Amino acid sequence: MTRVHLVLTTDGPVATLTIDRPAKRNAMNYEMWSAIPSFAAEVAADPAVRALVIRGGENFSAGADIGEFQDLRRDAEGARRYQVAIHAATTALAELPKPTIAAITGFCIGGGCELALACDLRLSADDARFGITPSKLGIVFSLPSTKQLVDVVGPSWAKQILYTGEIIDAPTALRIGLVNELHPADALAKRARDLAELMASRSQVTIRGAKAIVGRIIDGQTTEDEAVHALYEGSVTSADYAEGVAAFLEKRQPRF
Repeated sequence: MTRVHLVLTTDGPVATLTIDRPAKRNAMNYEMWSAIPSFAAEVAADPAVRALVIRGGENFSAGADIGEFQDLRRDAEGARRYQVAIHAATTALAELPKPTIAAITGFCIGGGCELALACDLRLSADDARFGITPSKLGIVFSLPSTKQLVDVVGPSWAKQILYTGEIIDAPTALRIGLVNELHPADALAKRARDLAELMASRSQVTIRGAKAIVGRIIDGQTTEDEAVHALYEGSVTSADYAEGVAAFLEKRQPRF
């Protein structure tokens, strides 16, 4: 499916959302941000799809389309409307109840980093470049996106990234936890696909529960409640649990 420089394809249990605006280094415009929630909804609604990979081409994304600033973000009202679209896009990805992987090549700047941070995992080419540059534009980075950055790299590195707007290299991104893995650029797509397929082969009951509980912990929850107990109860009464135990006893791979 193709809309506004975004292409959603499926291959078995893995969906891939490709940012396809190479002439602009995959800069994200308002229409692209606005379309992401519908793509996320399609992935969520498709029972055959168990994981989503987001990728670019030569570049993951050079950020928000600065060319729109004069028209769509020239005043406070326009800036708020634009930010609502970005927040809806990143929230839709973060709340997708299936694993999400950003496969990062080239530049991953500003809004590109926001997209990547909304994913569960980030794999990077070893020559990729990262940066969040609101300090070069006089913009205050939104609280939800700042929180995602802090959750991933910690407050000190988040401050350095936001205060300076400096571009950091892939080894630094790996060292500070901004990305999970580095790979040669020509091996990145395969690794992302292999990892997505591995997750797709595991218990989706476990993955949904883990994603929900990790999210609660990130949001500050430290004790169990009825919702968490329901996740436990749902898992041990599920078909996945029965299959997992049977496969263990029979010394075979489970078929979830």
